[in-house]
Amino acid sequence: MATNRVVELAQVLRRLAGDEDPEKAKKEAENLVRSITPQELSLAEQQLIREGVDPQVLRHLCEVHLRVLSDEVARFRTALPAAHPLDTLMAEHQVILKTLGELEEVNRAVQQADALDAERDERLKRIATLLVDAEPHHQREEQALFPEVERRGVTGPPRIMRMEHVELRQRKHALLELAEAAATMPYADFKKRLNELAGYVVFNLRDHIFKEDNILYPTAAQVIADPAVWEAIKARSDEIGYCSFTPTGQS
Repeated sequence: MATNRVVELAQVLRRLAGDEDPEKAKKEAENLVRSITPQELSLAEQQLIREGVDPQVLRHLCEVHLRVLSDEVARFRTALPAAHPLDTLMAEHQVILKTLGELEEVNRAVQQADALDAERDERLKRIATLLVDAEPHHQREEQALFPEVERRGVTGPPRIMRMEHVELRQRKHALLELAEAAATMPYADFKKRLNELAGYVVFNLRDHIFKEDNILYPTAAQVIADPAVWEAIKARSDEIGYCSFTPTGQS
């Protein structure tokens, strides 16, 4: 059953999703976020999704959450045992975020150049390959973590993350295909397509990672209290496998 704070936050988020004064609503949301748990935040989002609000419009809540809870999230990560399923997922996120920074850098260089550079082209292929190689990361979330969160009544955030996985997966594969075809197409066409794909992947994957690190994972840690369940999640994660870039000691 929703608490009064969940109902109140859902009302503010509903206004954020509409055409009312966004700055005023953001300020109210910020004040509320200071006093709620990640689980309550997830339930508020879930309520709006049930009402038919497009999950995409809830993304701006991350800006509010980042301003208020960044220190708490850092403490949350520090408190996780080494090789805990959530710690491993967050460690992989750090590698992905670094790679997104490289993608931004490469795209910027490509946009400023007039011809293909072989070294830069190989770097783009490496970046795109790593992003595609994140598939086991997403599978561990979808097949091991999310079902346990959903069994405990939190269904909205996993639904949003699955939807975004589909969208991001398509763009990441398209980025790799573009990198591999760069030498066979007009440079102007390559530049334009790269700018589109890199812009989408960098913005949306950073946003996706932020929501998982700051909302979904802390919610999972709160609602899954039984250590045996985490052991089962770890065992299932081991069966699915890890990424080529999973940090040593995390798998």
